[in-house]
Amino acid sequence: MSKNSPIARSSHTMCYHQSGIFLLHGGEFSSPKQSTFHHYSDTWILDSQTKEWSKVDSKGPSSRSGSRMCVWKNYIMLYGGFRDLGTHTTYLNDLWLFDVTTYKWKEVIYPPTHTIPDARSGHSFIPTDEGAILYGGYCKVKAGKGLQKGKVLTDTWALKMKADPKMIRWERKRKQGFQPSPRAGCSMQMHKGRGMLFGGVYDYEETEETLDSEFYNTLLSYNAETNRWFTLSLRANKKKQNVKREKVDRHKELEDTLNEILAKANLNDDEETTDDDAKPVTLPDDDDEEDKVEAKEYEIRNQMPHPRFNALTCVLDDTFFIYGGMWEAGDQEFNLDSFYSIDLSKLTGLKVYWEDLSELNNFKEGSDDEDDDDDEDEDDDEEEPVDQKLVAEEEEEEEEEEEEETDGPQIPDERPWLPHPKPFESLRNFYLRAGAEFLKWSISNNRGVRGKHLKTKSFELCEDRWWERREAVRIEEEDLEESGVTELIEKDFSAAGKGGSKRR
Repeated sequence: MSKNSPIARSSHTMCYHQSGIFLLHGGEFSSPKQSTFHHYSDTWILDSQTKEWSKVDSKGPSSRSGSRMCVWKNYIMLYGGFRDLGTHTTYLNDLWLFDVTTYKWKEVIYPPTHTIPDARSGHSFIPTDEGAILYGGYCKVKAGKGLQKGKVLTDTWALKMKADPKMIRWERKRKQGFQPSPRAGCSMQMHKGRGMLFGGVYDYEETEETLDSEFYNTLLSYNAETNRWFTLSLRANKKKQNVKREKVDRHKELEDTLNEILAKANLNDDEETTDDDAKPVTLPDDDDEEDKVEAKEYEIRNQMPHPRFNALTCVLDDTFFIYGGMWEAGDQEFNLDSFYSIDLSKLTGLKVYWEDLSELNNFKEGSDDEDDDDDEDEDDDEEEPVDQKLVAEEEEEEEEEEEEETDGPQIPDERPWLPHPKPFESLRNFYLRAGAEFLKWSISNNRGVRGKHLKTKSFELCEDRWWERREAVRIEEEDLEESGVTELIEKDFSAAGKGGSKRR
């Protein structure tokens, strides 16, 4: 492998693997006047420790732009993309695996009768425990002699990975319940078994001369387990009444209860166990003090950012970050210089790290003035010929499945025997309330584990459960908020809190 670095490019795909490498493939080059254009087919590795680039010399995917990558175990998977040949554009639907143990590419070959997704680029491709989820994308279809019309795809596929690449299969997911409106240029990231999708654009009126588009700034959630979509809305960060007991006291009570359960089961830590062997559970802090500090440093808004497409997004812990993006008006393009984040566990506002939309705002103000002048002269203008709307030669095929009729969003509970979070209940309070039950389940499902390790397992189970039922609880919260309820206060029925409740 050579020790050079990749030359400048755009629209490439890049992915990080937990082994410590970044993998880069493909992309394109376009001269400033667009007189020269070509795609790249090279693959490069960036070592996160040494910060050095190495070129992979083995044969890999063909030259392309707009492909997507994600990780499954020792593989970095690459799917789709497009290749612009000048006279026409070819969209791709091949799947390639890069083995981080051998640094070699391998193309996945399917049985002749196996159904696979249509060719596309600009799609969402996010990892799951079983493989990956593929959603949406963009391609072009014929719309007359020498003409093409853009087509936005809205299908969802599950990639079922296997150790033997010959056994890898695709499964098309049936549409059910609420579905996002068609859009391209959206960005999707995986978080706690949910795909978080932001932004996008849809070209709803395309002619030979004009293109009218709608831009989005919504945040959507796709539950990979239940195959359902949800819209996430920001809520105001309201101050809670000080009616609960001190957190330290509640945590101490839970610890005492957990220790009693472990003692009865004879599963306390061995005398030989050290703090290095098992670290105590650290509960997430949902105190308002942290929010106060953040409010002094960064603005918190209760509305989503300006609509955009091609924004860069990522998830760190429970925080969803949004950087940049584009917005268009006619032939003019605007790069949005901004950086935001959203706490996915609370959804209490949009944190603004920086935002400079002055160029966009100046354009809109000037455009409004021109519209006013145009309205005054509209009656004097001659009627201009209307552009011929582009219509695909072949009508889009009807979806193979019909959307199920539902009375409302119903989310089946896959594990109803586990404790269920309550509306407005944070992960911390959920564990303080139900930690003892989760410990009992952890004991029955983790043979040979003791003490602090069991406590860790119980909190991990609690955390999984809290996120697993997040959408269901959020729907309850929205219904309560419509009725004016923003908090549920749990009464203390301990000995100190008894008396008088029936006399009110």
